[in-house]
Amino acid sequence: QAQLVESGGGLVQPGGSLRLTCVASGITFSNYVMGWYRQAPGKQREFVAVISSRGITNYAEFVKGRFTISRDNAKNTVSLQMNSLKPEDTAVYVCNGMILSQSYWGQGTQVIVSS
Repeated sequence: QAQLVESGGGLVQPGGSLRLTCVASGITFSNYVMGWYRQAPGKQREFVAVISSRGITNYAEFVKGRFTISRDNAKNTVSLQMNSLKPEDTAVYVCNGMILSQSYWGQGTQVIVSS
């Protein structure tokens, strides 16, 4: 049974940083493309960042230069380092693991950026 569990969310002031972590189980993690998405209240889920099984990364324009995605295949984890956070980054951040036609989602972790 595949399971993705996120952690690391919370309340942070504008300009602050948070590091989100997603731990995967029940999958051959190293083979999966891992990504982070987010959903703000009243908005659709949107892509944030992705990292391939080989470590190639891609980011949404609105996080380039501020967020960094990384993975540790030995620990079955994917992380999202978020710096220079803005109020508009407030959302539930959700981890995704994908290979071919299989796609798994975590439950998400809440990030609130507010003074």
